[in-house]
Amino acid sequence: MPALLAAGGLWLLAAALCAGGAEPASRLTVRWDQVLRESKTIISIQDCPEPPLFRGKPTHDPIYKALRDLKADYARLQPWHCYPRLAVAELEPAKEGRTSWDFKLLDEVVADFMEAAEGRPVVFTLSTTPQWLWQTAQPVRYPSDPEEITWEYIRGTELCDPTLQQLTDYYTRVANWYIRGGFEDEFGRRHESGHHYRFACWEVLNEVDIEHNLSPELYTRVYDSVVKSLRKVDPEMKFAGLALAGPMGHPEYFEYFLNHANHEPGIPLDMVSYHFYSQTDPDAGPDVQQFTIFEQAEKFATAVRLIEAIRQRLSPQTRTYIDEIGSFLPDALNSGRGTPIPDSYWSLAGAMWACLYIDLAQMGIDVVAGAELIDYPAQYACTSLLDWNTGKPNARYRVLKLLRENCLPGDKFVRTEGPGPAVRAQGLVFREGVRKILIVNRRDRPLTLAIRGLSGARLEMVDQTTGFQPPAVSEIEGERLELRGLAVGIATLK
Repeated sequence: MPALLAAGGLWLLAAALCAGGAEPASRLTVRWDQVLRESKTIISIQDCPEPPLFRGKPTHDPIYKALRDLKADYARLQPWHCYPRLAVAELEPAKEGRTSWDFKLLDEVVADFMEAAEGRPVVFTLSTTPQWLWQTAQPVRYPSDPEEITWEYIRGTELCDPTLQQLTDYYTRVANWYIRGGFEDEFGRRHESGHHYRFACWEVLNEVDIEHNLSPELYTRVYDSVVKSLRKVDPEMKFAGLALAGPMGHPEYFEYFLNHANHEPGIPLDMVSYHFYSQTDPDAGPDVQQFTIFEQAEKFATAVRLIEAIRQRLSPQTRTYIDEIGSFLPDALNSGRGTPIPDSYWSLAGAMWACLYIDLAQMGIDVVAGAELIDYPAQYACTSLLDWNTGKPNARYRVLKLLRENCLPGDKFVRTEGPGPAVRAQGLVFREGVRKILIVNRRDRPLTLAIRGLSGARLEMVDQTTGFQPPAVSEIEGERLELRGLAVGIATLK
């Protein structure tokens, strides 16, 4: 009887402590001697250029500083269709001896991006084709102001020239402009650029499943035609294909495009690319989003496993670049208008990114890119990695940079046994034998972990208290780690 009373007393004491806010520590176990795989995953970033980074804007320098500071290989530059005067170098067709070639704004964006890349390999995606290449009932107009957003520029599903020669000539001239110093236009006149850039990879079009709604068959023909021509411009340049917006619903694109029998002889399939954005229900508040965002990421990881199985079966030498990974709020396009985006959202989106990185690296994905470098209200502000008013990095960027600097190709992933769904963790062994643990709190509440060997570790932490500041750095005392809600941390063991 006294023993039962004692046990009951201990239970009451534990209940009282929990009621007072203290939560018992959960055990996280890292099996340092059980290597699962050696990572080959490169962490990168997508730059979809928009007015906040145009020259003359107060945000220009801070944005490019953030891009430069990330030091990412295979950063992706992708001007797109809602700014036609930026994304299209020939807005009107050649006619009566006259052309409309104009690279002024695009040249500035490319030059600033390449300077920020500091010689590291980059991916160039000039995805938007001139609208006059497509059959439409009426001419498609575009704003005279290069900063005005239009969603009307992409029209038509059939090309005016079914031989694809017009489209191929356009991209060949653009490639010559940036790679070989200039080109001859439709009337044989020479246009000099003086550019001699080197792009590690050229991605052919973007989100072809929604932009012009290309079939796998037509896209593959476009890819082959463009690649065949651009290989003559730079024989060493690699190529990426598809860049699908909705890969989870379109396995037929991968089945067709990755089948070498569907391509012309000798056409390389260097990289296959696609995108993912988590999307929350309009009725889901922050208390629900902290669950649904990770569920969506897990579903995407399942889809990636299917895509990887297709790739391994049809074209195992092709690399995978998931070149846009981000998060949407309800009414994503208008996010940030009127109602400020809460700081907790940036931490939540950063935590999702870190968890998804673990899954993708364990699958051997070659490159994963955070999206997007800059966005603003009326232009998917909730996907931005930087503050559109100041260019200052938010928590999503801080997580991306933390991982880019600490999770490198060549790291060994070891077996890591977490305490449950609230925490995601991964033990890493560097080539020098340094041991690190990536830890993510998937809940918006504090948690406590007990980890053997943690005492004296150096901790870098991004959470809701660090916000737009760099990660907090501290030394851990003992073997208990206190995690704030939605925190992402790297512990480097002593």
